[in-house]
Amino acid sequence: MTTNQPLQTLKGFRDFLPEEKRKRDFVAKKIKEIFEKYGFEPLETPTLEYASLLLGKYGKEADKLVYTFEDRGGREIALRYDQTVPSARVLAQYQGQLPKNFRRYQIQNVYRADKPQKGRFREFTQCDIDIFGSTSTVADAEILTCTYFALKNVGFSSVSLKINDRETLVSTLTPFATKEVPVFSITQTLDKLDKVSGDDVVAELVDKGLSHEAVQAALENCRQASISPRLTAIIDQAVALGVPRESLVFTPVLARGLDYYTGMIFEIIIQEYSAGSLGGGGRYDNLISQLSGLSMPAVGVGLGFDRIVEIASQLGLVTVKQSNANVLITFFSEELIRDSLEVAKRLREKGIAVEVYPALDKLGQQFKTANQKNIPFTLVIGEEEKAQGKIALKNMETGSQEILNLDEVVERLR
Repeated sequence: MTTNQPLQTLKGFRDFLPEEKRKRDFVAKKIKEIFEKYGFEPLETPTLEYASLLLGKYGKEADKLVYTFEDRGGREIALRYDQTVPSARVLAQYQGQLPKNFRRYQIQNVYRADKPQKGRFREFTQCDIDIFGSTSTVADAEILTCTYFALKNVGFSSVSLKINDRETLVSTLTPFATKEVPVFSITQTLDKLDKVSGDDVVAELVDKGLSHEAVQAALENCRQASISPRLTAIIDQAVALGVPRESLVFTPVLARGLDYYTGMIFEIIIQEYSAGSLGGGGRYDNLISQLSGLSMPAVGVGLGFDRIVEIASQLGLVTVKQSNANVLITFFSEELIRDSLEVAKRLREKGIAVEVYPALDKLGQQFKTANQKNIPFTLVIGEEEKAQGKIALKNMETGSQEILNLDEVVERLR
């Protein structure tokens, strides 16, 4: 049975052609370099989990966005919605094998049956680091420091971390909460302060049921809140680890919309991008217990990987080649193919990246391909070169050509 499905991706899903994939790989490599320098270990979890593991963990509205289906064995399964719940499963399942104060990084795709729109997809990449098992302020400082230097390593010149203490925020707002408007409803609206105007935030809280006077007083009390001793210790320790003090900006109205945060919270801001944060995180000491039954304090951050790639590309911070090859092996004639392939083998044995042209086209077409892919050199063995036991190496940028032996070619390409 045939169908006439269009030759295009599903709505909300994307292809990444070689140039874009290389940009994503470049950014991921820069971020991973710092993650691993700070002792975070790589973790991957399956794309599919039992649906019962995921459902009921995110709230009723989020449950509607989880892709669920029945497999051929009659099991209810689901696509990974985020990386936190699968990580909670890993912590519970392998608690005897993982070290105390386990720190992990995870860069994987997640899936949400959301309405696709600009900047929002049904498949996208999450990039997380977390430290599990420690309540120490040092763990919080390590998350802040690793985050800061990961963004610096990508190339962003000015990285700021807006930071607050969720305990202080909640205690400040609690006197203004009501039965109709609980404190976490207030924090969810405050989280929009960097996305909408202050007047819009006030209007939303009034619509929820608070008086205009109570809203104004709540905001003023937040702005006047003092930095907590714990947050002061975290900032001092992050500074000791190398983060410039001016890059840690105490922001007493910072809320973070998720209810599970229990301590330090922060968001990532870069000067080059004014439309919002590049990610955020904080301490969540009760969430793992709620998800898996395993008592496990935690602190972490989620980086907006797709947004980071987009902005880094726009700013010219991503330097990638169209081809990984240093040299294109061309073919002069049918009779000389074997000689050229022998050279390709020898160069690869010397650790040089080589692309072999896969057809016997005219040399002009082969050179054109090298230029299109920004391959810096081409190699030709014609009848004269074979008679001399030599190789013609052409610099595609300058157009100059040298007749060399194999050892000399290796030195040039290195």
